Amino acid sequence: MTTILTVAHVSVCFFLIIIVLLQHGKGADAGAAFGGGGSSQSLFGSEGPISLLNKITTASAIVFMVTSVSLAYYSSTSSTASVMTAVPQATMVEEQAEPAVEKVIPMPAAVTEEAAPAPEAPKAQE
Repeated sequence: MTTILTVAHVSVCFFLIIIVLLQHGKGADAGAAFGGGGSSQSLFGSEGPISLLNKITTASAIVFMVTSVSLAYYSSTSSTASVMTAVPQATMVEEQAEPAVEKVIPMPAAVTEEAAPAPEAPKAQE
């Protein structure tokens, strides 16, 4: 049932996009004032394309909303488990790590004043 609803939902989505793109915008009448209007209204009947496309858009929008709510309902009632239940649990292997051996890095010998040579004073030029 979910597959049928999903196919219908996607089909209605594409149909709704096409129907909306076929409709005239609000500024389409401004082009007719400058001589851009043709006799395209005879194709859709005496009422013109506006009312026919509005009815088709309304009907497809209602079908879209019904399929959306139906898919949400079926999704919430059918799935009771988490997506992580299908993932196999990893077995943890506890390995005994070797005890860390501390490396002793010898520090340089401290220089004391007695052992350090005194700096020479600069010689005065005569």
